[in-house]
Amino acid sequence: MLLWITKYVHVTAISLWAGGLIAMPFLLRQTDGLRGFSLHRLHRMSRIFYVGWLSPAAFLAIASGTLLIFLRETFVEWFTLKLIFVMALAALHVRLGLIILWVFDPRERLSPWGARLLTTGILVTICAILAVVLWKPVLPSEAWAPDLFQPGRLGELFPRITAWVTP
Repeated sequence: MLLWITKYVHVTAISLWAGGLIAMPFLLRQTDGLRGFSLHRLHRMSRIFYVGWLSPAAFLAIASGTLLIFLRETFVEWFTLKLIFVMALAALHVRLGLIILWVFDPRERLSPWGARLLTTGILVTICAILAVVLWKPVLPSEAWAPDLFQPGRLGELFPRITAWVTP
Protein backbone atom coordinates (compact mmCIF):
# COMPACT_ATOMS: atom_id res chain seq x y z
CA MET A 1 0.00 0.00 0.00
CA LEU A 2 2.85 2.41 0.84
CA LEU A 3 4.38 1.72 -2.57
CA TRP A 4 1.18 2.66 -4.43
CA ILE A 5 0.62 5.83 -2.39
CA THR A 6 4.22 6.87 -2.94
CA LYS A 7 3.93 6.23 -6.69
CA TYR A 8 0.72 8.27 -6.83
CA VAL A 9 2.34 11.19 -4.98
CA HIS A 10 5.43 10.92 -7.19
CA VAL A 11 3.54 10.97 -10.50
CA THR A 12 1.23 13.77 -9.34
CA ALA A 13 4.13 15.90 -8.12
CA ILE A 14 6.10 15.30 -11.33
CA SER A 15 3.07 16.33 -13.39
CA LEU A 16 2.62 19.56 -11.44
CA TRP A 17 6.35 20.32 -11.49
CA ALA A 18 6.83 19.62 -15.20
CA GLY A 19 3.68 21.48 -16.24
CA GLY A 20 4.60 24.47 -14.12
CA LEU A 21 8.12 24.58 -15.50
CA ILE A 22 6.76 24.55 -19.04
CA ALA A 23 4.30 27.35 -18.27
CA MET A 24 6.69 29.61 -16.36
CA PRO A 25 8.68 31.07 -19.32
CA PHE A 26 5.40 32.03 -20.98
CA LEU A 27 4.28 33.74 -17.79
CA LEU A 28 7.57 35.64 -17.51
CA ARG A 29 7.26 36.86 -21.12
CA GLN A 30 4.13 38.78 -20.13
CA THR A 31 6.26 41.53 -18.54
CA ASP A 32 6.72 43.34 -21.88
CA GLY A 33 5.00 46.72 -21.75
CA LEU A 34 3.75 46.37 -18.17
CA ARG A 35 4.39 49.15 -15.67
CA GLY A 36 3.27 50.01 -12.17
CA PHE A 37 0.52 48.00 -10.52
CA SER A 38 0.15 45.51 -13.41
CA LEU A 39 3.86 44.66 -13.30
CA HIS A 40 3.83 44.26 -9.51
CA ARG A 41 0.73 42.05 -9.68
CA LEU A 42 2.38 39.78 -12.29
CA HIS A 43 5.55 39.71 -10.19
CA ARG A 44 3.60 38.69 -7.07
CA MET A 45 1.68 36.04 -9.00
CA SER A 46 4.90 34.63 -10.51
CA ARG A 47 6.60 34.42 -7.12
CA ILE A 48 3.56 32.78 -5.50
CA PHE A 49 3.39 30.29 -8.37
CA TYR A 50 7.13 29.52 -8.13
CA VAL A 51 7.44 29.43 -4.34
CA GLY A 52 3.98 28.13 -3.48
CA TRP A 53 3.41 25.57 -6.24
CA LEU A 54 6.49 24.73 -8.31
CA SER A 55 9.03 24.40 -5.53
CA PRO A 56 6.81 22.23 -3.26
CA ALA A 57 5.93 20.04 -6.27
CA ALA A 58 9.64 19.66 -7.05
CA PHE A 59 10.37 18.80 -3.44
CA LEU A 60 7.57 16.22 -3.33
CA ALA A 61 8.66 14.70 -6.64
CA ILE A 62 12.26 14.32 -5.50
CA ALA A 63 11.38 13.17 -1.96
CA SER A 64 8.84 10.58 -3.14
CA GLY A 65 11.25 9.47 -5.87
CA THR A 66 13.95 8.98 -3.26
CA LEU A 67 11.57 6.90 -1.17
CA LEU A 68 10.69 4.83 -4.24
CA ILE A 69 14.38 4.06 -4.78
CA PHE A 70 14.44 2.21 -1.50
CA LEU A 71 10.96 0.70 -1.78
CA ARG A 72 11.65 -0.71 -5.24
CA GLU A 73 15.42 -1.24 -4.80
CA THR A 74 16.18 0.52 -8.07
CA PHE A 75 19.96 0.27 -8.20
CA VAL A 76 20.63 -0.11 -11.93
CA GLU A 77 22.60 1.91 -14.47
CA TRP A 78 19.62 3.39 -16.35
CA PHE A 79 18.42 4.90 -13.09
CA THR A 80 21.71 6.78 -12.76
CA LEU A 81 21.09 8.26 -16.20
CA LYS A 82 17.59 9.27 -15.10
CA LEU A 83 18.98 10.99 -12.02
CA ILE A 84 21.36 12.99 -14.23
CA PHE A 85 18.37 14.28 -16.20
CA VAL A 86 16.46 15.03 -12.98
CA MET A 87 19.48 17.02 -11.81
CA ALA A 88 19.33 18.99 -15.08
CA LEU A 89 15.62 19.65 -14.52
CA ALA A 90 16.36 20.86 -11.00
CA ALA A 91 19.04 23.18 -12.40
CA LEU A 92 16.51 24.60 -14.88
CA HIS A 93 14.11 25.07 -11.95
CA VAL A 94 16.74 27.11 -10.10
CA ARG A 95 17.49 29.08 -13.28
CA LEU A 96 13.81 30.04 -13.54
CA GLY A 97 13.93 31.26 -9.95
CA LEU A 98 16.92 33.45 -10.77
CA ILE A 99 15.16 34.82 -13.85
CA ILE A 100 12.18 35.81 -11.66
CA LEU A 101 14.56 37.91 -9.55
CA TRP A 102 15.70 40.12 -12.44
CA VAL A 103 12.98 40.01 -15.10
CA PHE A 104 10.66 42.30 -13.14
CA ASP A 105 13.15 45.14 -13.14
CA PRO A 106 11.62 47.66 -15.59
CA ARG A 107 14.92 47.80 -17.51
CA GLU A 108 15.08 44.02 -18.00
CA ARG A 109 13.00 41.55 -19.98
CA LEU A 110 13.07 37.93 -21.04
CA SER A 111 13.66 37.87 -24.78
CA PRO A 112 11.49 35.68 -27.00
CA TRP A 113 14.55 33.59 -27.89
CA GLY A 114 15.48 33.24 -24.23
CA ALA A 115 11.98 32.02 -23.38
CA ARG A 116 12.02 29.60 -26.33
CA LEU A 117 15.45 28.28 -25.38
CA LEU A 118 14.41 27.81 -21.75
CA THR A 119 11.16 26.09 -22.72
CA THR A 120 12.99 23.85 -25.21
CA GLY A 121 15.54 22.88 -22.56
CA ILE A 122 12.77 22.03 -20.11
CA LEU A 123 10.83 20.01 -22.71
CA VAL A 124 13.92 18.10 -23.88
CA THR A 125 14.87 17.28 -20.29
CA ILE A 126 11.35 16.09 -19.41
CA CYS A 127 11.21 13.97 -22.58
CA ALA A 128 14.64 12.50 -21.79
CA ILE A 129 13.48 11.52 -18.30
CA LEU A 130 10.34 9.92 -19.70
CA ALA A 131 12.30 8.10 -22.40
CA VAL A 132 14.79 6.65 -19.93
CA VAL A 133 12.06 5.62 -17.46
CA LEU A 134 9.88 3.98 -20.09
CA TRP A 135 12.70 2.45 -22.14
CA LYS A 136 14.92 1.36 -19.23
CA PRO A 137 17.99 0.91 -21.46
CA VAL A 138 20.61 -1.65 -20.56
CA LEU A 139 23.82 0.28 -19.87
CA PRO A 140 26.53 -2.24 -18.98
CA SER A 141 28.87 -0.23 -16.80
CA GLU A 142 31.28 -3.17 -16.70
CA ALA A 143 32.15 -2.48 -20.34
CA TRP A 144 33.29 1.12 -19.89
CA ALA A 145 34.11 1.26 -16.16
CA PRO A 146 34.65 -2.25 -14.81
CA ASP A 147 35.74 -1.26 -11.29
CA LEU A 148 33.57 1.84 -10.81
CA PHE A 149 31.21 0.21 -8.30
CA GLN A 150 33.93 -1.44 -6.22
CA PRO A 151 34.05 -0.35 -2.56
CA GLY A 152 36.39 2.60 -2.12
CA ARG A 153 36.57 3.40 -5.83
CA LEU A 154 35.10 6.90 -5.49
CA GLY A 155 37.75 7.73 -2.91
CA GLU A 156 40.41 6.70 -5.39
CA LEU A 157 38.82 8.75 -8.19
CA PHE A 158 38.38 11.86 -6.05
CA PRO A 159 41.08 11.82 -3.35
CA ARG A 160 40.91 15.58 -2.68
CA ILE A 161 37.19 15.41 -1.90
CA THR A 162 37.45 12.40 0.40
CA ALA A 163 40.53 13.79 2.18
CA TRP A 164 38.50 16.28 4.20
CA VAL A 165 35.69 13.79 4.89
CA THR A 166 37.74 10.99 6.41
CA PRO A 167 39.45 11.60 9.75
